[in-house]
Amino acid sequence: MTQPKAPYYIHYTPEFDEKYATEVPLGALYTKEQTTFRVWAPTAAKVELVVFEDLYGYEKDRYEMELKDNYYEQIISGDCHLLTYVYEITYQEEDQSLTQEVTMDPYSKAVTVNGQRSVVVDLSKTNPAGWDEEGRMEPFEDVSKAVIYEGSIRDFTMSPESGSSYPGKFLGLTEKGTTNTVGDSTGLDYLKELGITHVELLPFYDFDSVDETTIDAYNWGYDPLNYNVPDGTFAVNPYDPVGRIKEAKQMIQSLHDAGLRVIMDVVYNHVYEVESQSFHKIAPGYFFRHLKNGTLSNGTGVGNDTASERAMMRRYIVESVVYWAKEYKIDGFRFDLMGIHDVETMNQVRKALDEIDPSIIILGEGWILNTPLAPFDKANLENASQMPRIAHFNDKLREALKGSDFEKDSRGFVNGEWYQEVVVAEQMLGGNSKQFLSPLQLIQYIESHDNQTLYDKLKSADPDSSESELKRRHLLATASILLSQGIPFIHAGQEFLRTKQGVRDSYNQPDIINQLDWQMRSVHKDSVEFVKGLIALRRQEPLLRQTSYETIQQTSEIIRAAYEFVTLKLENETERIVIVLNAQGNVLNALIPAGEYQVLVKGSKVTLDDPTTINVTDRVAVDPDAVLVLKEQL
Repeated sequence: MTQPKAPYYIHYTPEFDEKYATEVPLGALYTKEQTTFRVWAPTAAKVELVVFEDLYGYEKDRYEMELKDNYYEQIISGDCHLLTYVYEITYQEEDQSLTQEVTMDPYSKAVTVNGQRSVVVDLSKTNPAGWDEEGRMEPFEDVSKAVIYEGSIRDFTMSPESGSSYPGKFLGLTEKGTTNTVGDSTGLDYLKELGITHVELLPFYDFDSVDETTIDAYNWGYDPLNYNVPDGTFAVNPYDPVGRIKEAKQMIQSLHDAGLRVIMDVVYNHVYEVESQSFHKIAPGYFFRHLKNGTLSNGTGVGNDTASERAMMRRYIVESVVYWAKEYKIDGFRFDLMGIHDVETMNQVRKALDEIDPSIIILGEGWILNTPLAPFDKANLENASQMPRIAHFNDKLREALKGSDFEKDSRGFVNGEWYQEVVVAEQMLGGNSKQFLSPLQLIQYIESHDNQTLYDKLKSADPDSSESELKRRHLLATASILLSQGIPFIHAGQEFLRTKQGVRDSYNQPDIINQLDWQMRSVHKDSVEFVKGLIALRRQEPLLRQTSYETIQQTSEIIRAAYEFVTLKLENETERIVIVLNAQGNVLNALIPAGEYQVLVKGSKVTLDDPTTINVTDRVAVDPDAVLVLKEQL
């Protein structure tokens, strides 16, 4: 192989990929008889495999790896389970001087504490009891029934009120029977009772912003280090490379046993520090985009953008996602800043996951970001029609309901901002059919881990409002999401008015800000029951979760969208559902078709069993800051 020389980034063209990219399996390929080590380092003059006497011991041996067809290889005979290693890579600069870089294996499946060394692992020894026999969950029957619930592993159980014996750990989400101090369910049992279908967990791959040896440090984890390894922060013993894998699987197994599917938050769009990251050390510059002047592009806003359009980065992303889906039985992937990636890569991810289970959900932040890709190549909202069955967060409904997240005093429909009614109505009915292939490409949400919680946002916009007023508006906004076409998304604790004390981005704030306050689950038990009821209603009524724009157009009508009032009608051959949102602070009369209706939702009450029946001639009263849902059999 003729090796290119520095400066590296100018060589990384499509022609470079054609000549130097490889499809051979990479990483430490383990069998009990031998382990084959392979690393792709196309610009290296030499690569050495350095092995250690034990996990945290001194160097034991080093091997100069053999240059094969565009990759380096070394085979070590015998059972190498727990063999600890790094690569030392030598580069020849343009002035003929030599530079050495020591790096972990980017394909590591196990690591030492804080991800500083790679570890060979026999993955069969990481499986909890019953793991092999259980297999994957059956394919999800109907994605229109999905209700996503987002939270941090640490936040779920860190508070003493969670009742967990493993606060902040993977195992905290395996415990049954936990309660708060007044005896109401918490943790796993609570999630099961809520009626959600998918738990979306903030990053739990190995990230670089927290010292795994201390319990005090906090970070959301959007700082990737080793993409294919669980983070030791969530393990009982972060020094044990097998334990963290097994405990992550135990958590997933427990959620599956409870009927809940797991969505993993993945962050392939950037790395924590380019200079120290294994991507940079095995192929300096290749895995990242650069501007014409040679500096790193920064569409992510955190200093670097990965180059998903390049063959080996694209391959890495696809193979990493497939690895998590197969080895850990993950049921969905949420792509952070998906708009940084290219359309082709995301479609290849979709294709690869379809071969495992077509019901695996893919969703992402399809924001319009300034990265050096052609506009039509970016995996963002504007190009959603190029990416079938990949969903995007809908910020239009979010902002129409509550106002801009970037302006403290900004208001939305639920707290008095006029001229948002039409946007709310249209977005609740699935938004723009020309932009999306299906309403199921829309993630309908109003709160997530980013920005203020809904409660804090409403309070900051109207600090003089009473708690009862804030609560009514909060429930109205949440109901609007759960009654929308698309896939609804709830942030953990949203259903009991979660507050982070006004902190807008709590990514590195202490637990007192981030942990779920399980006492509030009891204080606002009526709100929890309201959300549970809306989820059950959604599951019961196909009209609320339609799968095509054609059927939405055939069945839906905006009766009114003005003056802080929205009335929607959904109707097929057998039934009619009327949804009324009243954002005014007083009772209003809504004009609806005459008929005999069941009252399914009124104010903060959902009644699905034996609902009240009312006769409507032309108008019906709607409580202040409230939702009304009526159903008539035709």
